[in-house]
Amino acid sequence: MIRLENLRYRYRPDRPWALDGVSFDIPRGSICGLLGPNGAGKTTLIALLSGLMTPQEGRMTLDKQASIAVVPQDYAFYPMLSVAENLDFFAGVQGCSRRERRARCAKALAFACLETVARRRAGELSGGLRRRLNLAIALTGAPETLLLDEPTVGVDPQSRHFLLAAVRRFAEAGGTVLYASHYMEEVEAVCSDVVIIDQGRTLVSGPLDAIRRDHARGLTLALSAPPPETLMTGWQARFPEMTAAGKALHFPRIATDGLAFLFAELAAAGVDAERVAYGAPDLEQMFMQLTRHALRD
Repeated sequence: MIRLENLRYRYRPDRPWALDGVSFDIPRGSICGLLGPNGAGKTTLIALLSGLMTPQEGRMTLDKQASIAVVPQDYAFYPMLSVAENLDFFAGVQGCSRRERRARCAKALAFACLETVARRRAGELSGGLRRRLNLAIALTGAPETLLLDEPTVGVDPQSRHFLLAAVRRFAEAGGTVLYASHYMEEVEAVCSDVVIIDQGRTLVSGPLDAIRRDHARGLTLALSAPPPETLMTGWQARFPEMTAAGKALHFPRIATDGLAFLFAELAAAGVDAERVAYGAPDLEQMFMQLTRHALRD
């Protein structure tokens, strides 16, 4: 279990807080997706968890003697060294014996399926192989927890599929993963839990399935004609979160009895629904609603 309680951090006293009271739990053995717009504080949070920086306020509670490794967004290897030489170097700085170093390198090579390119210079590898080498290097420390920061940027679909499967295998073997990504479909595919942060604050956290269940069901209608003004006035009073654009209406929160009411009134007014979309939003829709659709730099 990793528990973060009211973490606060800023880079200079005259700057806004990069993290401003972030709190959430990462259950042991889970894959927790970390989502947020640019500048939300994801990279700062990973730096704190990895020990590169210390929170100025709040508390982090980690399993005793839990080893943590980071798989960064940037390539973290020596391009002039071969794949095997990179692994040997990074395993060596862990302070383990030569025998243990060889065993860890062999295991990391096999896990990332890099045996056939072990003698190639890292700088000559394709983007997908470089991402796999990043992962393999992190594994030379025999970590119990992996912090992944955009681990599939710039890779082809096959490499992405392999990396996601590798993350699953790590968790299935008892590891814990914090998976920071902008790719919502990846988070939905591999993560059991999710955290969404924005402007240094936690917007939502917990099991992904529970968040989906708790999130209100939404309705989008494309109508054959704009509804009469009298209907719109009544609907705005009953559904204050409703938004309208011409013949399109969106209700972010609506129960099933509200559906019956709307369609009865539309039928009475002689207005047809040409397209109807109803149900719990997917992760990207939830993300956009929670971050209020604002464009971030």
